[in-house]
Amino acid sequence: MNRDDAVQAVDAAPDPLPAPLHVAGPDGPWEPVREVLESGRPVLVHTTWGEWLSAALLDPELRLVLGRERQRYLHTPTPAGRFRFAVSRMVMRYTAAAVLQVPPRSLDLAHSPGGRPRLRGLGEELDVSLAHTDDLILVGVSATGPVGVDIEPLSRPVSFELLRDHVCTPEEGDALAVLPEAERALRLLNLWTLKEAYTKALGHGLRRRFSSIAFGRDERGRTVPAGDEPAGWDLATHVVQGRYLASVAHRRTPPAAGTPLPDPGAPDWHPAPPAGPGTPDLVAPPLTDTPGPGPESPGAR
Repeated sequence: MNRDDAVQAVDAAPDPLPAPLHVAGPDGPWEPVREVLESGRPVLVHTTWGEWLSAALLDPELRLVLGRERQRYLHTPTPAGRFRFAVSRMVMRYTAAAVLQVPPRSLDLAHSPGGRPRLRGLGEELDVSLAHTDDLILVGVSATGPVGVDIEPLSRPVSFELLRDHVCTPEEGDALAVLPEAERALRLLNLWTLKEAYTKALGHGLRRRFSSIAFGRDERGRTVPAGDEPAGWDLATHVVQGRYLASVAHRRTPPAAGTPLPDPGAPDWHPAPPAGPGTPDLVAPPLTDTPGPGPESPGAR
């Protein structure tokens, strides 16, 4: 299914979360990222690992940027796997560092027992989430509550018969079953990525069965989790680069007192050194289209 088919298959989203921003490398642009965070909303950054590869390979501070994850990087068995691992961590650290206006090497990235990434010490007021598939990397950063992100290629083949009981509630499965095959596949992927993002925001990961998660509509017509303080959640799905579904789930929480983001130009800001040259019964949120890099971009293919 192409981008136009995906966008036309659903209605326009009311009050969607900001669309993912394309950042082509360590040099940014980063100002739009900070502007979204300062508006009180989570920010999503998308890029391709190929766009950042040269920077990762040439960065003399890669060891510092990877931090405690360097051993995991060294033990990744294939070169391609190591490159993707290094780039995904660089994008996550650089995004958080741009928000905080600190060097990426100053951030300590750790993981919860369930594998959820988190910042320790400096930057711990931020919530971070990471997803990657094929050549696309998606990072979510929030200063106003937990955030989760997930992505899947639009072209991914899905079997409704095999996935129905895993992904869908009985009501969702019944609603999907009567749709034309192409729309059913799109909406199944939409539900899948949204539930993945939602469980990441909850910190549950794959430990919670997707078939136990149901969505509904609030009084404004927005998609919300059913029976889980729905007023506190923002959910959205975007089409990125015309080839991927990118879903985000954000639970709004007032920022902790005394932890404002640093002012631009604050004394502790030291730029990092250059790294180198829908139907009513289907309540998954509507999709919006987010352009990606053009054919000339080094990571596009």
